[in-house]
Formats: sequence, structure tokens, C-alpha cells
Amino acid sequence: MSDQMTYWTASAPPPEFPQLRQHEDADYAIVGGGIVGLTLACLLAEQGQQVVVLEGNRVLHGTTGHSTAKVTVQHDLIYSELAAHFNIENARLYYETQDAALQFMRRTAAAMPGGCEWSDEDAYLYASSASATTKLMKEFETYQQLGMPGQWLEEVPLPGLAASALKLPGQAQFHPVRYLNGLIARIVQAGGRIYEQTRIDAKLEHRGGRPLIRALHGPEITARQVIACSQYPFYDGGGFYFARMHPAHSYIMAVQPEQPFPGGMYLSVDEPKRSLRAVTIDGQPMVLVAGESHQTGQGDPASVHFANLERFATQTLGVRQIPYRWSAQDWQTLDKLPYIGPLSPGHPDVWVATGLRKWGMTGGTAAALLLRDLLLGVENRYATLVTPARFGIDPDLKALVKENADVAKHLLAGKLTFPDRDPGHLRRQEGAAVVLAGKRAGAYRDAGGQLHLVDTTCTHMGCECAWNDGARTWDCPCHGSRFDADGQVLSGPAVKPLRRLLPGGEPADATPVTFT
Repeated sequence: MSDQMTYWTASAPPPEFPQLRQHEDADYAIVGGGIVGLTLACLLAEQGQQVVVLEGNRVLHGTTGHSTAKVTVQHDLIYSELAAHFNIENARLYYETQDAALQFMRRTAAAMPGGCEWSDEDAYLYASSASATTKLMKEFETYQQLGMPGQWLEEVPLPGLAASALKLPGQAQFHPVRYLNGLIARIVQAGGRIYEQTRIDAKLEHRGGRPLIRALHGPEITARQVIACSQYPFYDGGGFYFARMHPAHSYIMAVQPEQPFPGGMYLSVDEPKRSLRAVTIDGQPMVLVAGESHQTGQGDPASVHFANLERFATQTLGVRQIPYRWSAQDWQTLDKLPYIGPLSPGHPDVWVATGLRKWGMTGGTAAALLLRDLLLGVENRYATLVTPARFGIDPDLKALVKENADVAKHLLAGKLTFPDRDPGHLRRQEGAAVVLAGKRAGAYRDAGGQLHLVDTTCTHMGCECAWNDGARTWDCPCHGSRFDADGQVLSGPAVKPLRRLLPGGEPADATPVTFT
């Protein structure tokens, strides 16, 4: 059993790259080694541009390597929502952009030596309740307005799953790491440079009229343009991204079913969300079962969410074994459209792509194609719809108030709720907020019995982190920063680690913590 190693990274490990050790200068500095950053790097490098990719951990070990890897334009109930909040023409523009990304990926996969387990599949949104069926019918009516080839069904190929469904033919699924390993080879061949374990400081300077960014361990990078393609922008630049997005955690299991799986990709309209798609592991037909989304750092322990998924899989397919299980984190914006474009009005040489929700395969590819055009001065109609500078009264204002009320609630709750656990009572591979020398702390006892102690105060804005027993991480409930058991940053917006503590409660490092 592998609790957090995904099938994708285990079956096709990405190549390893060095940490940045010297100053770099390039046309484009791309921060983030997932599908957006690597696709953009490939597009630019093959245009003869000098490109540097900077990844804080390992390439493809973030959201891209933790995906269900559906390549589809069927992004839940997005089209009826876009038509209501914007207009039907913007809904059509979103569909056309995502479909263009799907076709780009299909062509890229077809030309890829060795392949990437690409298979064309039908996608299904399904409903089991009367209220969900009403929403699904509204989505189908929007499909008809947009000319999308959707089909209304009273049942789906998987018996007992739904009362009604919306089928969209001509979609696909693939192995995301094999696909992007192919793009990595093209980046390197075109002269692009990739660096791992190179986390960027949350600051931006200019030198000689060019933006300058700096790795936390010292080396500097200058470029004509800097593009933040990480889950969360390393630099806010007055864009207030921390107030305009929230992170969501979800869970995935690879299940060997007792019953044959009929093919297709499925997503429920009802809550809690349930997602299914086929995959072949070690020659055996299996199914990826996913869902249980919740805001990062909040809600039940991961073990509860995995148990819920296993119960659903057992009832739906029967379960022989579960060789892999992992979790994923995604970011959602106020209006569910991504932020792609200039970081903020005052930073024309810094760009961003973030807030892809759970649709990073076509959404990430569409973001890379748009950024390629913007950077090279090519007109792209998608730019206005997803510009980070947008703000609409509906639904942005309501969502903004809700998101920041939630942040305030968890900030206050974390300060007022005092733990009652003693670190000496933790079992092996157990973590929790504890009392250490009369103060709140975080403790994790590893498989060897060693205790890892940290100050749970997030270094971003001071919220108290919660232990994630599935990923064995400290997760911030306010803005989604994640840290390992020793406090090292796994994902932002935080860039500085949690302070490590000694058994007596005193800091292991006397350097004062400052919030960024």
C-alpha cells in the first residue's frame, strides 16, 4: 500500500534536475514545474526563446502528478453557471478554448514516442436526486445553446449509478506524467534549463530594467518576463490573490474492482462528489475513484474521506484491493474561472496562471497556449475572459465576503482553541496539535519513533495549521499553505518554513518568524 505515492509518478518517474546554484538570465523565467509551466516552456523554447523553469520541489510532483488525468471540456456544471453570471458568448468562448486545448493535447500525444496511455472516452455528468437532475437539465439546455454534442440519458453504462446523465462524446484520458515527460525531453532538446528544489522568495526586484527574482537559498534569476505557473503565485504584487482564491483538498484511490468497469469517465452532480475512470496498473484493469472535496486544513481527517470513498467503491463496483491512494490540492477563484494574464496592473513584466479548480489538464494547457500568445504579442480572445484584473459584482462580491469570513473564523478559532494532547502520548506515525511547555505546538512521531516538533503558526499570515493524517503534512485552513512534518514548505502561499521546536518548547532556530 502506498499512501501518498501516486500511480502516475510511481510508474513513470520524471527525470531529476539539479538545484539552481548560479545566477541565471533568460528571456522567460517560469516558476512552477507542472502542466502549465512545462507546456509553456516547451512552446517558448521551440520558438527559439531562452527559458528557465524553476520548481520548488520535484517537477510533476504537485497537482499535475496527483490528478485523475481526465482530458475533457465537461467541467462539472460550468456552462450554465457561466451563461448566468456572464453571458452565453463567454460560455461559448470558454468551451472553444478548452476544446482547442484538448485537440492540442490529442495531437501532441499522437506524435509522442512511446505514447502516454491516451484513450478517447465519453464523459458523463450524472445525477441521482431530483434537485441534481434539475441542475443537470439546465446544463444540457446550455449545451444545446452552445452547439455542444451533449446527449441526455436516463441511465449510464454503470448500472445503479444514476437516475439521469449528460453524456459528452469525444473526450479522453491519459497518463499525465508520461505525457509531460515527453514535453520535458523537448524542452531540454530545445535548450531550456530546468531546476528543482529551487523555491522562489516572495519578493520581486528590477535590475537593468529586467525583473529579478531570488531563490530562497541565494541564487538570482533575471529575465525579460517572469511567469508564475505554480499553484499559487509566489509573489502577490498587489493582486490580493490570497483573498480571491481558496484551496480545496480531494482524495483518489486506485481500486481493483470485482465487477467489470464499462469504460467512460464519470462525475456526480450530487454532493459529495464522486469521480470514476478506468486505468491499467501492472496489466490489471482498475478504476480511479475520487471525490470528498473540502477546503484545505478543514474538516474530517483524511482517513475518514478515504473510508467514504472505499465504501462508495465497494457499493458500486466491489473492491478486491486498493494498491494506491493519494490526495490532491486545487485552487478555486471567486467566479470559478482561472486567473491568467498580467499579475497586476503595476507589473506588466510578471504573469500568472492560477485557479484552475480541478480541471488542470485542458485548463492548464489552455493557460499555456494563452500565455504563449500574450508573451509573443499574438491576439487571443480568451485573454479578456480570464484576466486577473477582472472583478464582477456577481458572483465575485458574495464569494469574496464568504471566503474572507471563513479565513477570519479559522484565524480566530486557531488562536482560541487550545489542544489537550501530550506529545509523549503520540503513537508512531501519528501527528497532532499538542501542548509543549504550556504553549500550542505541532508534533509528529515517525515510524522510527522520532518526534518532530514545530510551531503550527503559518508563516504566511499567522493562522494555525492542522495535521493532515493522510499526507502527513501541516495544512493551513486559511490560505492553503502546506508543510512537511519538519515544517518545510510543500506549497504556498507561504515561502518560509514553520519554526522547528526543541523538546523543551524553545525554537530550534532563533531567527524570528515574519509573516509575508
